Amino acid sequence: MFRLSEKLASLPPYLFLEIDKAKRKARQDGRDIIDLGVGDPDQPTPRHIIRALTEAAKDPDNHRYALDQGMLDLRLAIAKWYAGRFGVRLDPEKEILPLIGSKEGIAHFPLAFLDKGDYSLVPDPCYPPYKGGTILAGARPYLMPLLEENSFLPDLEKIPSSIRSKARLVYINYPNNPTGAVADKYFYRKVVDFASRNKVIVISDLAYSEMAYDGFRPPSLLEIEGAKRYAIEFHSLSKTYNMTGWRIGWACGNAELIGALAKVKSNIDSGIFSAIQLAGICALRCDQRYIKDMCLIYRQRRDALVRGLKTLGWQVDSPKATFYVWSRVPKGKSSILFSRLLLDKADIIVTPGVGFGKYGEGYIRMALTVSKERITEAIKRLRKIF
Repeated sequence: MFRLSEKLASLPPYLFLEIDKAKRKARQDGRDIIDLGVGDPDQPTPRHIIRALTEAAKDPDNHRYALDQGMLDLRLAIAKWYAGRFGVRLDPEKEILPLIGSKEGIAHFPLAFLDKGDYSLVPDPCYPPYKGGTILAGARPYLMPLLEENSFLPDLEKIPSSIRSKARLVYINYPNNPTGAVADKYFYRKVVDFASRNKVIVISDLAYSEMAYDGFRPPSLLEIEGAKRYAIEFHSLSKTYNMTGWRIGWACGNAELIGALAKVKSNIDSGIFSAIQLAGICALRCDQRYIKDMCLIYRQRRDALVRGLKTLGWQVDSPKATFYVWSRVPKGKSSILFSRLLLDKADIIVTPGVGFGKYGEGYIRMALTVSKERITEAIKRLRKIF
């Protein structure tokens, strides 16, 4: 009856909505589903953060519109956290912008800089909003393959000069969703050099920096000399503090880029609920030992899943970061059909790699967001069909 805009019509179905439909249908049928699909932490938000929200929500002063720029105390807390974690100095007045979750900032940022005919350089496979935000801004995504033989890092030098001349943005995401791959400072120096030579803005998605194992500490792109001239980095409290439903994150980096995103957002939303901002301040300023405990839980789950899959002959590596395991599917199987097989035969939900892009075909992603006991049960079920 109604005609969709060309931009909206060109978007692919949002992968996680499709997975959620299949999951709800299976549960309605009374099946015992083990959900390794969507990356939503199963652990609760720490109690001290909940207490901070509860007290703040009682104060009528927090019931009004929030400032678009976010509370100064929140920006100060972010600046102190970044300095302590990465050694990066940020101006809380000009270089930090709180967001209603990093996803909305990532999706809205292209509206500030992309026009029809422009390109953004998008890793493939990737978190879907990189492509979606580009398309909704009226521009074109150019896919940078993330290949196993290159440790799932993009080869920036293979991008044709004809594309580079029209590219305004390049997306970088490490630790990576969905592959679990990591990047070091040597790679980030190459990214900054590429940005300098091609006058392209770098969007760094650092949402998984605190979910790391075996002594690995993921760096920030902003640690690299000169990065702040070209880069905006997105971070989130969602995964670090089990606050996915709270919707709070931030962007930081180049002041001009932060200002442009703030201008977009001032026309779209009215800021983060003040009580949630105060809870975010509590999360960043309080004892951080909780993060180590969380990482221990995910490491134990990772080891149980990877070890179990290897006993079945699966080709799978043990990720150094994120709570995702990226595994090859059997030769000759598509990722969608293989995912359907696991649901139909073992009541296990995984995410088909092709849902993250065409170069994700041949893989599935499994999230470590169920207990170790449930992971052990999943391995038992898989052993019966493989």
